[in-house]
Amino acid sequence: MRKKLIVLTGAGISAESGISTFRDAGGLWEQHRIEDVATPEGWRKNPELVLRFYNQRRERLLAAEPNAGHRALVELESKFDVHVITQNVDDLHEKAGSRQVLHLHGELKKVRSERYEELVYEWEGDIKIGDLCERGFQLRPQVVWFGESVPMLAPAAELAGKADIFLIIGTSLQVYPAASLMIYANRHIPFYYIDPNPQLNWELQQMPNLAIIAEPASTGVPRVVQELLRGT
Repeated sequence: MRKKLIVLTGAGISAESGISTFRDAGGLWEQHRIEDVATPEGWRKNPELVLRFYNQRRERLLAAEPNAGHRALVELESKFDVHVITQNVDDLHEKAGSRQVLHLHGELKKVRSERYEELVYEWEGDIKIGDLCERGFQLRPQVVWFGESVPMLAPAAELAGKADIFLIIGTSLQVYPAASLMIYANRHIPFYYIDPNPQLNWELQQMPNLAIIAEPASTGVPRVVQELLRGT
């Protein structure tokens, strides 16, 4: 049986493909206050602004391409049972060819009913006021905002608990609950943390077999992937 390799990715892996990271040092996201575009309160206050913001992000995503970090992860599927858990709402892992991707925070190319969250639809164009679900309620981005539950957390934690090897890529490990996923894994398995500015949170400090690769995903991930493939 092939070993199960779990990968947790954050904004850093997509930044090298031109996708904006979640926020800058001033608490802004592409010059917008987080509260205005990434909370239920912001949606209720100004849905037009929220839709315009996500429509612009979706348009840019259509032109974005996976980088060497995304592509290298696909190579691991030849030897391992690879599951990618991503905090990102882009589809660059899928574009690169990864076959098992779990999106913790939703997907930019999907929309859902603002009332019935189980009504989810594929969507690549703009969302406009007046675009309704089959039950007559406004469509909104299928993105988990601050203050909302993370419905995919339980299946992600279950995957983490089955890991034989754990890769953490391009995340500051400051956004919870995603940052706590590794506590569900066996602490004695190999962990690899790939980030140009690694920050060890409490959970990672407990791991005795932790390798830190202080590099961007585009160079660090291919290096780790080749090491893992040689070791099989």
